Amino acid sequence: MPPTPLAILVLDENHIRSSIIEAGLREAGHDNVTILHDVEGIARKVAEINPDVIVIDLENPNRDMLENMFQFTRAVRRPIAMFVDRSDQAAIEAAVDAGVSAYVVDGLRQERVKPIVDMAVSRFNAFSRLSRELEEARSELEGRKVIDRAKGILMRSRGISEEEAYALLRKTAMNQNRKIAEVAQSLVMSADLLAPGDRHEP
Repeated sequence: MPPTPLAILVLDENHIRSSIIEAGLREAGHDNVTILHDVEGIARKVAEINPDVIVIDLENPNRDMLENMFQFTRAVRRPIAMFVDRSDQAAIEAAVDAGVSAYVVDGLRQERVKPIVDMAVSRFNAFSRLSRELEEARSELEGRKVIDRAKGILMRSRGISEEEAYALLRKTAMNQNRKIAEVAQSLVMSADLLAPGDRHEP
């Protein structure tokens, strides 16, 4: 089954430079290409077009223009390739922080467009996968902490062992068709509400 064609949005106020990018993309087999020359209201336009990849070309960006673009790239959560004619170390670091997947200085040539877009997609996917794995690991750790607290509450209130407390949590979760961590969270919250006094007072 052939891969789904990518919808690519090109942001470029310079018509000549955007035609170089478009030619490089079309030569690489990307037919679903939209060119925008006006960056006014860009967030709304991106929501309407819903591209898979965004290519941004800034011929001679000043600090304000870069900062505006970086605010935009932080918000869209898509693979982004950005071409600039010149840059400094601070701008490069800001681009990485803003989620730009490929930041290319003085490298706008037709034959380079495809490999750079491919790299942007690949880096974005790798970063998204790492972020997802990190979030899952964080959730699992939080879940374990909550389950340990809930076991402690049950052990104290019912005078049962740790194994019995865990078995009770598991049985309740199965009966309610919920995750053990969710049942544990409910128990911990209830125990906090029922605890005498406001524990947050100094």
